[in-house]
Amino acid sequence: MEANVDNKGVRLGMWLFLYTEIMLFGGLFVLYAAYYYRYSQDFIAAGRETELFIGTLNTAILLTSSFTVASAIAAMKRESKKAVLVFLSITIILAMAFLVNKYFEWSHKFEHGFYPGSNKLANEMGKSMFFGLYFTLTGLHALHICIGIIVLSTCLGLTAAGRITAERINILENSGLYWHLVDIIWIFLFPLFYLLL
Repeated sequence: MEANVDNKGVRLGMWLFLYTEIMLFGGLFVLYAAYYYRYSQDFIAAGRETELFIGTLNTAILLTSSFTVASAIAAMKRESKKAVLVFLSITIILAMAFLVNKYFEWSHKFEHGFYPGSNKLANEMGKSMFFGLYFTLTGLHALHICIGIIVLSTCLGLTAAGRITAERINILENSGLYWHLVDIIWIFLFPLFYLLL
């Protein structure tokens, strides 16, 4: 009974943490909406400079990683340690692939002068605001991906060491919840920056 209460407390704590993350990104989404309203045409024009293929590829990568982390949790409940290790490893590799794609995308933007404060955008306030928000939001999201890699790598190590089991699965389940949030945030970011009409 006491363990069950502790599990509920851990889960509640995780949901409260996720709520603060939602509030953080929610506030930034409201800021985006305000500037989009003011500079609609500039935002649409700037959106054409984003890499739709890379954005779509990264969306597919994160959706797949969401499946693999859920599969790791399901495998742990079946007490299939080997499957857990495989699915967590795949999730971490996919997360790293996302960051590699993001690195190339950002590099391309800097090479072509699409960043706030560049000479190219000096007289284009709307486009400068778009790319300011682009780098802020996708950069913050990439930071969350890095944290996710650390958390999932810790779960991988703890699972390999036998410290995460079907009976002690809280850390893995909470890590999965965090990773799903990271994926959901990207689902909102993708249309805001890559699918503007």
